[in-house]
Amino acid sequence: MTTPLSIRFEPGLLAQLRRHAVAETGSNTSALAQRLIDEGLRMAEHPGIVFKSGPSGRRAALAYGPDVWEIIKFLHEIDERGPTALAAAAETFAVDANRINTAVSYYSDNRDEIDAEITAADEASVRAEHAWRVQQQLIA
Repeated sequence: MTTPLSIRFEPGLLAQLRRHAVAETGSNTSALAQRLIDEGLRMAEHPGIVFKSGPSGRRAALAYGPDVWEIIKFLHEIDERGPTALAAAAETFAVDANRINTAVSYYSDNRDEIDAEITAADEASVRAEHAWRVQQQLIA
């Protein structure tokens, strides 16, 4: 359930918000404002995290780096733990270990979100592999 909040915007900022809402299919001004505030607060709580749009929707990522879910999935799948795991992730994703810590910190506060993204990616991978196998059978 949402709670209404009256807020005053400078005319130029409100016009810009409305333009962005129109440009985003299925978005209205209130929904866009709520999303931007939510993402802005998350970025303030986790410096180095940004939000990117893509085929699967908006997702948390390292600035100029991989999505948080990709890093967390990698960390779940490797045998190493602790600092060795962080170093392995830093090497694999070609980012500083401190940035891997940023992703882990974001995950610790947003587990359900990141776990859902990992699940969605795994399901998409299974579907893609199945489609590839069917294609291979057809052309064999």
